[in-house]
Amino acid sequence: MLLSTDNEGQTVWQLAACGGKLEVMQKIWEWDQEKLTTQEINNTFLMARDYKGMTAWHVAALCNNLFFREFM
Repeated sequence: MLLSTDNEGQTVWQLAACGGKLEVMQKIWEWDQEKLTTQEINNTFLMARDYKGMTAWHVAALCNNLFFREFM
């Protein structure tokens, strides 16, 4: 489920990033560390791209939300 995408190819991580849902992102991160391998986290989760080729980092930047400002 953590690596599933919606009809636009976005993961739950990307959707939470766009919405600025820091608490949701923290919980997803905790689940990822429990359920996914390091390779899955690095290659599939953190760098997952939607149908436009955007990662969660791109989405957060475009949405101009607190999440992006916290990490930059």
